[in-house]
Amino acid sequence: MPAHHSAWRWDPSLYAGAAAHYAAGRMAYPPELAGALVAELGLDGTGTLLDVGCGPGSLTLLLAARFAHAIGVDADQGMLDEGARQAAARHVGNVSWRCLRAEDLPADLPPVDVITLAQSFHWMDRPRVAAAARRLLVPGEALVPGDALVPGGALVHVGATTHRGDGTGGQSPPWDAITALVETYLGAKQPVPGDSPGHEDEIYRMAGFDGPRVIELPGREVRRSAADIVAAVYSLSSSTPHLFGDRLPDFDRDLHALLGGAGFTERTRPIVLQIWR
Repeated sequence: MPAHHSAWRWDPSLYAGAAAHYAAGRMAYPPELAGALVAELGLDGTGTLLDVGCGPGSLTLLLAARFAHAIGVDADQGMLDEGARQAAARHVGNVSWRCLRAEDLPADLPPVDVITLAQSFHWMDRPRVAAAARRLLVPGEALVPGDALVPGGALVHVGATTHRGDGTGGQSPPWDAITALVETYLGAKQPVPGDSPGHEDEIYRMAGFDGPRVIELPGREVRRSAADIVAAVYSLSSSTPHLFGDRLPDFDRDLHALLGGAGFTERTRPIVLQIWR
Protein backbone atom coordinates (compact mmCIF):
# COMPACT_ATOMS: atom_id res chain seq x y z
CA MET A 1 0.00 0.00 0.00
CA PRO A 2 1.11 3.64 -0.28
CA ALA A 3 2.92 4.75 2.88
CA HIS A 4 -0.04 6.57 4.40
CA HIS A 5 -2.07 3.34 4.19
CA SER A 6 0.71 1.10 5.53
CA ALA A 7 -1.33 0.13 8.60
CA TRP A 8 -4.07 -1.37 6.46
CA ARG A 9 -3.90 -5.11 5.87
CA TRP A 10 -6.02 -7.34 3.68
CA ASP A 11 -8.71 -9.12 5.67
CA PRO A 12 -9.66 -12.46 4.06
CA SER A 13 -13.10 -12.22 5.65
CA LEU A 14 -13.79 -8.84 4.03
CA TYR A 15 -16.48 -10.18 1.69
CA ALA A 16 -17.17 -13.46 3.48
CA GLY A 17 -20.68 -14.66 2.64
CA ALA A 18 -21.31 -11.77 0.24
CA ALA A 19 -20.79 -13.49 -3.12
CA ALA A 20 -24.35 -14.62 -3.87
CA HIS A 21 -25.68 -11.27 -2.63
CA TYR A 22 -23.17 -9.46 -4.84
CA ALA A 23 -24.33 -11.30 -7.94
CA ALA A 24 -27.98 -10.57 -7.15
CA GLY A 25 -27.75 -7.09 -5.67
CA ARG A 26 -25.29 -5.26 -7.90
CA MET A 27 -26.68 -3.65 -11.05
CA ALA A 28 -25.25 -5.37 -14.13
CA TYR A 29 -22.70 -3.71 -16.35
CA PRO A 30 -24.50 -2.73 -19.58
CA PRO A 31 -23.80 -4.38 -22.95
CA GLU A 32 -22.64 -0.94 -24.14
CA LEU A 33 -19.52 -1.39 -22.00
CA ALA A 34 -18.50 -4.44 -24.00
CA GLY A 35 -19.37 -2.63 -27.23
CA ALA A 36 -17.17 0.32 -26.30
CA LEU A 37 -14.19 -1.93 -25.62
CA VAL A 38 -14.73 -3.89 -28.82
CA ALA A 39 -14.62 -0.64 -30.78
CA GLU A 40 -11.68 0.85 -28.89
CA LEU A 41 -9.48 -2.24 -28.59
CA GLY A 42 -10.51 -4.13 -31.73
CA LEU A 43 -11.60 -7.20 -29.78
CA ASP A 44 -12.32 -10.03 -32.20
CA GLY A 45 -12.75 -13.18 -30.13
CA THR A 46 -9.03 -13.92 -29.86
CA GLY A 47 -6.52 -13.26 -27.13
CA THR A 48 -6.77 -13.48 -23.35
CA LEU A 49 -8.55 -11.30 -20.79
CA LEU A 50 -7.37 -11.07 -17.17
CA ASP A 51 -9.98 -9.60 -14.81
CA VAL A 52 -8.21 -8.68 -11.56
CA GLY A 53 -10.40 -8.51 -8.46
CA CYS A 54 -13.16 -10.10 -10.50
CA GLY A 55 -15.59 -10.82 -7.64
CA PRO A 56 -18.33 -13.15 -8.91
CA GLY A 57 -17.39 -12.45 -12.52
CA SER A 58 -19.81 -9.60 -13.27
CA LEU A 59 -17.44 -8.06 -15.82
CA THR A 60 -15.54 -11.25 -16.66
CA LEU A 61 -18.65 -12.95 -18.00
CA LEU A 62 -19.81 -9.87 -19.91
CA LEU A 63 -16.50 -9.72 -21.80
CA ALA A 64 -15.63 -13.42 -22.06
CA ALA A 65 -17.23 -13.90 -25.48
CA ARG A 66 -14.90 -11.22 -26.88
CA PHE A 67 -11.82 -13.34 -26.13
CA ALA A 68 -10.58 -16.85 -26.73
CA HIS A 69 -9.95 -17.20 -22.99
CA ALA A 70 -10.73 -15.18 -19.86
CA ILE A 71 -9.16 -15.49 -16.42
CA GLY A 72 -10.88 -14.20 -13.30
CA VAL A 73 -8.60 -13.55 -10.33
CA ASP A 74 -9.88 -12.79 -6.84
CA ALA A 75 -8.68 -13.28 -3.27
CA ASP A 76 -12.09 -14.55 -2.11
CA GLN A 77 -12.82 -18.19 -3.00
CA GLY A 78 -16.53 -17.67 -2.39
CA MET A 79 -16.62 -15.02 -5.11
CA LEU A 80 -14.89 -17.36 -7.54
CA ASP A 81 -17.26 -20.21 -6.72
CA GLU A 82 -20.19 -17.91 -7.46
CA GLY A 83 -18.53 -16.80 -10.70
CA ALA A 84 -18.11 -20.42 -11.79
CA ARG A 85 -21.75 -21.08 -10.94
CA GLN A 86 -22.86 -18.08 -12.99
CA ALA A 87 -20.64 -19.16 -15.89
CA ALA A 88 -22.16 -22.65 -15.89
CA ALA A 89 -25.69 -21.22 -15.78
CA ARG A 90 -24.91 -19.03 -18.81
CA HIS A 91 -23.05 -21.81 -20.64
CA VAL A 92 -19.83 -19.78 -20.72
CA GLY A 93 -17.02 -22.28 -21.04
CA ASN A 94 -13.91 -20.21 -21.76
CA VAL A 95 -13.29 -18.76 -18.28
CA SER A 96 -10.88 -20.09 -15.67
CA TRP A 97 -10.88 -18.88 -12.07
CA ARG A 98 -7.84 -18.35 -9.83
CA CYS A 99 -7.92 -17.67 -6.08
CA LEU A 100 -5.05 -15.25 -5.93
CA ARG A 101 -4.29 -11.88 -4.41
CA ALA A 102 -3.53 -9.25 -7.01
CA GLU A 103 -0.26 -8.55 -5.20
CA ASP A 104 0.87 -12.10 -6.05
CA LEU A 105 0.69 -11.47 -9.79
CA PRO A 106 2.09 -12.41 -12.22
CA ALA A 107 2.19 -15.78 -10.41
CA ASP A 108 2.42 -18.42 -13.14
CA LEU A 109 0.16 -16.61 -15.63
CA PRO A 110 1.26 -16.10 -19.23
CA PRO A 111 1.15 -12.68 -20.92
CA VAL A 112 -2.39 -11.44 -21.56
CA ASP A 113 -3.91 -9.01 -24.03
CA VAL A 114 -6.29 -7.03 -21.83
CA ILE A 115 -6.39 -6.52 -18.06
CA THR A 116 -9.48 -5.13 -16.36
CA LEU A 117 -9.74 -3.65 -12.87
CA ALA A 118 -13.35 -2.86 -11.99
CA GLN A 119 -14.22 -1.40 -8.57
CA SER A 120 -11.24 -3.24 -7.11
CA PHE A 121 -8.00 -1.26 -7.45
CA HIS A 122 -8.54 0.69 -4.20
CA TRP A 123 -8.32 -2.55 -2.18
CA MET A 124 -4.85 -3.33 -3.49
CA ASP A 125 -1.22 -2.34 -3.06
CA ARG A 126 -1.70 -0.25 -6.15
CA PRO A 127 1.89 0.52 -7.19
CA ARG A 128 2.79 -3.16 -6.87
CA VAL A 129 -0.28 -4.34 -8.79
CA ALA A 130 0.11 -1.73 -11.54
CA ALA A 131 3.74 -2.77 -12.06
CA ALA A 132 2.77 -6.45 -12.20
CA ALA A 133 -0.01 -5.67 -14.67
CA ARG A 134 2.42 -3.83 -16.92
CA ARG A 135 4.69 -6.88 -16.99
CA LEU A 136 1.78 -9.21 -17.75
CA LEU A 137 0.56 -7.39 -20.83
CA VAL A 138 1.74 -8.45 -24.27
CA PRO A 139 4.46 -6.18 -25.66
CA GLY A 140 3.71 -2.94 -27.47
CA GLU A 141 3.15 -2.46 -31.18
CA ALA A 142 4.98 -5.01 -33.27
CA LEU A 143 5.17 -6.22 -36.84
CA VAL A 144 3.63 -9.56 -37.68
CA PRO A 145 3.93 -11.57 -40.92
CA GLY A 146 2.62 -9.45 -43.78
CA ASP A 147 3.99 -6.24 -42.23
CA ALA A 148 0.78 -5.61 -40.29
CA LEU A 149 1.12 -3.47 -37.16
CA VAL A 150 -0.73 -4.89 -34.16
CA PRO A 151 -1.25 -3.00 -30.90
CA GLY A 152 0.10 -4.21 -27.60
CA GLY A 153 -1.98 -4.97 -24.57
CA ALA A 154 -4.21 -2.58 -22.69
CA LEU A 155 -5.33 -2.10 -19.09
CA VAL A 156 -8.90 -0.95 -18.56
CA HIS A 157 -9.73 0.73 -15.24
CA VAL A 158 -13.51 0.65 -14.78
CA GLY A 159 -14.91 3.34 -12.49
CA ALA A 160 -18.46 2.48 -11.49
CA THR A 161 -20.91 2.28 -8.60
CA THR A 162 -23.24 -0.68 -9.04
CA HIS A 163 -24.85 -1.22 -5.63
CA ARG A 164 -26.87 2.03 -5.80
CA GLY A 165 -27.85 4.75 -8.24
CA ASP A 166 -27.34 8.50 -8.24
CA GLY A 167 -30.53 9.31 -6.35
CA THR A 168 -32.40 10.79 -9.30
CA GLY A 169 -34.52 7.80 -10.32
CA GLY A 170 -38.29 7.92 -10.36
CA GLN A 171 -38.50 6.07 -7.04
CA SER A 172 -35.10 5.67 -5.46
CA PRO A 173 -34.57 3.38 -2.46
CA PRO A 174 -34.20 5.15 0.91
CA TRP A 175 -30.42 4.84 0.95
CA ASP A 176 -29.85 7.42 3.68
CA ALA A 177 -32.23 5.55 5.98
CA ILE A 178 -30.58 2.23 5.03
CA THR A 179 -27.15 3.64 5.93
CA ALA A 180 -28.49 4.91 9.24
CA LEU A 181 -29.99 1.50 10.00
CA VAL A 182 -26.69 -0.27 9.27
CA GLU A 183 -24.86 2.20 11.51
CA THR A 184 -27.36 1.53 14.31
CA TYR A 185 -26.19 -2.10 14.29
CA LEU A 186 -22.54 -1.80 13.23
CA GLY A 187 -21.43 1.76 13.88
CA ALA A 188 -20.19 4.26 11.33
CA LYS A 189 -18.64 2.90 8.15
CA GLN A 190 -14.86 2.96 8.13
CA PRO A 191 -13.17 4.52 5.09
CA VAL A 192 -11.62 2.10 2.62
CA PRO A 193 -8.06 2.52 1.43
CA GLY A 194 -7.48 4.55 -1.68
CA ASP A 195 -6.86 8.04 -2.91
CA SER A 196 -8.26 10.35 -5.51
CA PRO A 197 -8.47 9.20 -9.15
CA GLY A 198 -5.69 11.66 -9.95
CA HIS A 199 -3.34 9.77 -7.65
CA GLU A 200 -4.26 6.52 -9.38
CA ASP A 201 -3.35 8.14 -12.71
CA GLU A 202 0.09 8.87 -11.25
CA ILE A 203 0.43 5.25 -10.12
CA TYR A 204 -0.34 3.92 -13.60
CA ARG A 205 2.11 6.33 -15.22
CA MET A 206 4.85 5.42 -12.76
CA ALA A 207 4.30 1.77 -13.69
CA GLY A 208 5.01 2.63 -17.33
CA PHE A 209 1.51 3.07 -18.76
CA ASP A 210 0.53 5.80 -21.22
CA GLY A 211 -2.89 7.43 -21.22
CA PRO A 212 -5.57 7.33 -20.29
CA ARG A 213 -8.04 7.32 -23.12
CA VAL A 214 -11.34 8.00 -21.33
CA ILE A 215 -14.76 6.74 -22.39
CA GLU A 216 -17.85 7.62 -20.34
CA LEU A 217 -21.04 5.60 -20.55
CA PRO A 218 -24.13 7.53 -19.41
CA GLY A 219 -26.40 6.39 -16.62
CA ARG A 220 -29.57 4.46 -17.31
CA GLU A 221 -32.85 3.71 -15.53
CA VAL A 222 -32.97 0.35 -13.73
CA ARG A 223 -35.96 -1.29 -12.06
CA ARG A 224 -35.12 -2.95 -8.74
CA SER A 225 -37.15 -4.92 -6.23
CA ALA A 226 -36.88 -4.73 -2.45
CA ALA A 227 -35.07 -8.10 -2.60
CA ASP A 228 -32.51 -6.56 -4.98
CA ILE A 229 -31.83 -3.75 -2.51
CA VAL A 230 -31.47 -6.18 0.41
CA ALA A 231 -28.93 -8.15 -1.62
CA ALA A 232 -27.10 -4.92 -2.49
CA VAL A 233 -26.77 -4.06 1.20
CA TYR A 234 -25.37 -7.51 2.02
CA SER A 235 -22.96 -7.26 -0.92
CA LEU A 236 -21.04 -4.40 0.70
CA SER A 237 -17.89 -5.01 2.70
CA SER A 238 -19.30 -2.69 5.37
CA SER A 239 -22.51 -4.73 5.82
CA THR A 240 -21.80 -8.32 4.82
CA PRO A 241 -24.07 -10.73 6.73
CA HIS A 242 -21.36 -12.14 9.02
CA LEU A 243 -20.70 -8.71 10.54
CA PHE A 244 -24.09 -8.74 12.27
CA GLY A 245 -23.45 -12.00 14.11
CA ASP A 246 -26.47 -13.20 16.04
CA ARG A 247 -28.21 -9.84 15.39
CA LEU A 248 -28.58 -10.63 11.67
CA PRO A 249 -32.24 -11.78 11.96
CA ASP A 250 -33.14 -8.53 13.74
CA PHE A 251 -31.33 -6.39 11.17
CA ASP A 252 -32.87 -8.33 8.30
CA ARG A 253 -36.34 -7.83 9.75
CA ASP A 254 -35.76 -4.09 10.18
CA LEU A 255 -34.31 -3.73 6.69
CA HIS A 256 -37.28 -5.48 5.07
CA ALA A 257 -39.67 -3.34 7.12
CA LEU A 258 -37.88 -0.19 5.96
CA LEU A 259 -38.14 -1.19 2.31
CA GLY A 260 -41.64 -2.59 2.40
CA GLY A 261 -42.81 -4.45 -0.67
CA ALA A 262 -42.41 -1.60 -3.12
CA GLY A 263 -40.38 -1.67 -6.29
CA PHE A 264 -37.84 1.02 -7.04
CA THR A 265 -36.41 2.84 -10.04
CA GLU A 266 -32.82 4.02 -9.90
CA ARG A 267 -30.67 5.87 -12.37
CA THR A 268 -27.19 4.40 -12.45
CA ARG A 269 -24.14 6.58 -12.13
CA PRO A 270 -22.03 6.98 -15.30
CA ILE A 271 -19.39 4.33 -15.93
CA VAL A 272 -15.94 5.69 -16.73
CA LEU A 273 -13.50 3.54 -18.68
CA GLN A 274 -9.85 4.55 -18.50
CA ILE A 275 -7.79 2.75 -21.10
CA TRP A 276 -4.06 2.59 -20.44
CA ARG A 277 -1.48 1.30 -22.90
